Amino acid sequence: MTNDPRIAAAPISWGVCEVPGWGLQLHPARVLGEMRELGMSAAETGPEGFLPDDPAALRDTLNSYDLRCVGSFVPAVLHDADYDPRPQIRVALERLAVSGGDVLVLAAATGTDGYDSRPVLDAHAWRTLLTNLDRIDALVAEQNIVAALHPHVGTMIENRAEVLRVLEDSSIGLCLDTGHLLIGGTDPGEIAENFGDRIRHAHLKDVRVDLAQRVQRGAATYTEAVAAGMYVPLGAGDARIEHVVSTLRENGYDGWFVLEQDTILTDDAAADDAAADVAVSMSFLRRICRPAVV
Repeated sequence: MTNDPRIAAAPISWGVCEVPGWGLQLHPARVLGEMRELGMSAAETGPEGFLPDDPAALRDTLNSYDLRCVGSFVPAVLHDADYDPRPQIRVALERLAVSGGDVLVLAAATGTDGYDSRPVLDAHAWRTLLTNLDRIDALVAEQNIVAALHPHVGTMIENRAEVLRVLEDSSIGLCLDTGHLLIGGTDPGEIAENFGDRIRHAHLKDVRVDLAQRVQRGAATYTEAVAAGMYVPLGAGDARIEHVVSTLRENGYDGWFVLEQDTILTDDAAADDAAADVAVSMSFLRRICRPAVV
């Protein structure tokens, strides 16, 4: 088992999200400041526009809070044969290269805002998507950065069959997101156990399975379920976080564990609650990552 886990945070745990109308969007100074107050030493960059677009300014902003850059979440349309996503990826790579980020976290975007609906791909669109995954994987590797595809509710890679198809038919590594996998009908423990060699990055969320099942049945949208409290502090839900983390570590995983709990803020009191939940989750994560005493 590795003894020096790399733990980081993401702005979405403070409600910062790229979806229009998602909720109260906090100023970066508050989010980054609270990350440091809670003992974080590293962070993902959050959605486009949250932190500076200029790569050097991004690096300097994070440095001013003694935070190192982990990586960036990059939603890109991958299934449209008339669209080449690589120019968008190159821009993201430049930001990561200058700011010191390790991981480009790629999502197969639908091309529309939000995560509450998605189209069905035909065979041609699937071939285009898989080809783009391999092209992007190679492009990112040229910069000594890791590409990790993020299965995500409301994107083109959401459910178990889609995740397994990517694993079988492409070479790109995965971002194991415990929450989005579970909500999409995939056991994150199964992925950790059986595909450890493909895991390049990890997002940790804990989930109320009753609300996740409502999303699966179409009884609630993803946004509605998040607003209803689908995500809970690590250790309080049904995603078997301790099992996933221990399995990855036993299999030699040495990437990042990023606390990334989607939340929707309505006011400053909700923002205070979000920071309190982050504190609980980080305490849980540090405890389960502590080296065993022998």
